[in-house]
Formats: sequence, C-alpha cells, structure tokens
Amino acid sequence: MSKVCQITGKAVMVGNNVSHSNKKTKRVFEPNLFKKKFYIPEEDRWIQLKVSASGIRTINKKGLLAALKDAQAKGYIAGY
Repeated sequence: MSKVCQITGKAVMVGNNVSHSNKKTKRVFEPNLFKKKFYIPEEDRWIQLKVSASGIRTINKKGLLAALKDAQAKGYIAGY
C-alpha cells in the first residue's frame, strides 16, 4: 500500500541527510499516517481511511462528509 493520506494527499518526499561535514545522503520524509475508522451517521456505516494527523484535524474542522467530498473532487480518494 502506498503511503499517501486519503484526505489531504500528503505523500512521501525525498531529501537529504546533511552531516556535520556537509556530506549529503538520500533520505525519505514519510507522512504521519494512521489507519482509522470513521462512522458516517447519515449512511449508518463505518469506513476505514488511511489518514495523516493533519487529515484528522481537517475532518474535525470540516466534518467527515465535507472532507470526503473535497478529497474526492481533488482525486485523493476514488469513492467512499
């Protein structure tokens, strides 16, 4: 499975470790992802999303259905 948030679209980034002598080696910045279940009371069902910490805050702010519709419009999630 890919390491991409289904709400915000945050994905893996690539950068450098920089040592004291300024040598650079490649490294990976991974998003802070969780597998979390959310309840949709309008449809009386549970869904499981792979969501980042900022995605959870977005859901708390906008509401679950609004966040899912925005993510679907941006192409981060196919359907829910």
